[in-house]
Amino acid sequence: MTDAPLTGESWRTDLFDIPAYLEALGVRPAEPTLDLLEALHYAHVHTLCFGNVDVLFGTHPGVTPGVVQEQLVRRRRGGYCFEHAQLFAAALEWLGFAVRRAMGRVHAVTNTRTHTTVIAALDGSQWLCDPGFGFSVTGPIALREGATRTDHGRKFSMQRVDDHGSTLWVLLRDGQVQHYIDELTVHPGDVRTGHFITSREPGSTFLQRLTVMRHLPEAHVTITERARTVRARGLEAVHTELSVDEVVTAVCDVGVDLDTHEQERLAAIVSRLRRGAACR
Repeated sequence: MTDAPLTGESWRTDLFDIPAYLEALGVRPAEPTLDLLEALHYAHVHTLCFGNVDVLFGTHPGVTPGVVQEQLVRRRRGGYCFEHAQLFAAALEWLGFAVRRAMGRVHAVTNTRTHTTVIAALDGSQWLCDPGFGFSVTGPIALREGATRTDHGRKFSMQRVDDHGSTLWVLLRDGQVQHYIDELTVHPGDVRTGHFITSREPGSTFLQRLTVMRHLPEAHVTITERARTVRARGLEAVHTELSVDEVVTAVCDVGVDLDTHEQERLAAIVSRLRRGAACR
């Protein structure tokens, strides 16, 4: 597959193998409806991991369309918003949805624009899709003031706020800010820039912590360099401290495909992250 840089106006969605993506998710093509949007979003976050393993390895191959297809669909390496949102948006457009990309700021309005989401338009309404945020909605949520959605016993809601004259949409989980999404046009280069900051900036949390997450049918799982947290519907979160080897096993168990050498390498990185945290 020929790849293309994220420059200019084109997202080069033609470089994605959408039939292979849909097959991996177990979703059949159909007319663009809210039911299909719900099914695709649910299948995406329950099939493909959120994770930063390749960022920690220092070998992340980038977020161009061909690379994203390779990383998420064929290699099952997991990824973060710049990969998930691109692939999801391309699939929606292939299926006939009207789509726009949106950028946002995680947790604080003063943070850099390093989160990417997808907004789908259907029958006069807009729906926020957030397949690339580690513990987010499992399906679309209406992009309107006061809209809510409950997933795994957690209440997600939308709030509209003003930022010095600009409109921002805030996604909250149980009343806590997850991210702020703005209404500016997003160009391919914005994603490349966001990825560069997230994967290279020394202060980036993705260089300081292991973060691997996945939605399972009855729970959401988060794995860090020290522990696994399982949040099952209707139950208290279960937090389990893990050894270094158990962390590596847990990462593989949720679907990040690592060979023996990579598992050893991840173990060494986990050990380093633990030592660094102990010194802070």
